[in-house]
Amino acid sequence: MASVFIDADLGDGERRARLYAGDIFIYSATPGTKALAALAGEMLSREFAPLDPRELHRHLTAEEVAARLAVLKPQFIHHPECKRLLPQIMAERGVDRDRLYFDVPRLRSAYPKDFLASGIAYAFHPHRDTWYSAPMCQINWWLPIWPVDPDNAMGFYPRYFDEPVANNSEIYNYYAWNANNRASAASHVKQDTREQPRPQQALQNVSVRYLPPPGGMIVFAGAQLHETVANTTDMARYSIAS
Repeated sequence: MASVFIDADLGDGERRARLYAGDIFIYSATPGTKALAALAGEMLSREFAPLDPRELHRHLTAEEVAARLAVLKPQFIHHPECKRLLPQIMAERGVDRDRLYFDVPRLRSAYPKDFLASGIAYAFHPHRDTWYSAPMCQINWWLPIWPVDPDNAMGFYPRYFDEPVANNSEIYNYYAWNANNRASAASHVKQDTREQPRPQQALQNVSVRYLPPPGGMIVFAGAQLHETVANTTDMARYSIAS
């Protein structure tokens, strides 16, 4: 059975072993994560001023939001401050930066489900990142920018970590996705027609939701089955994943 560690004082080697065994780690905010969340929040607030980014669905169309996110999200991904902060955040959690390989941080958005849940703001169904060609050694770090709610958070299915889940990941080709589908994300506003791997069986339990504070992190293995919870609140959720 998976365990959940809260602010555990473990070395990176033991933590990594536990993550690969299906455990999940939750951490409080650090100076680095607070700075990263603040950077994303400032960029969102500046882009959509004078509107509150969490309330865009009350004032703009889904097409307007998608078009502006298509510009903003790459700006965040490639912001030079992100490249400086990510190694700092890893060092704050005991990771040896000389042995660190990290992906660019992704700015995620989850709007009320009847507004925008496809394309640039895709609400991910239950999946393992390894179904999307992620390396088996991948470890994910996820943090919310503003407070999250059980009904607009991420959901996890830890009981399935070491249990096979029927899926159709054979349809996914990472090279073809980059060549044909990634750039078109903003055009999928009402419905996302891009083929993506999904479970091919019913899941037997409801996902578990962990709610770290802004800048707090959830750390989990890429093989952990997780999802974007359908946002049934009246506030958008923004987060960062790396």
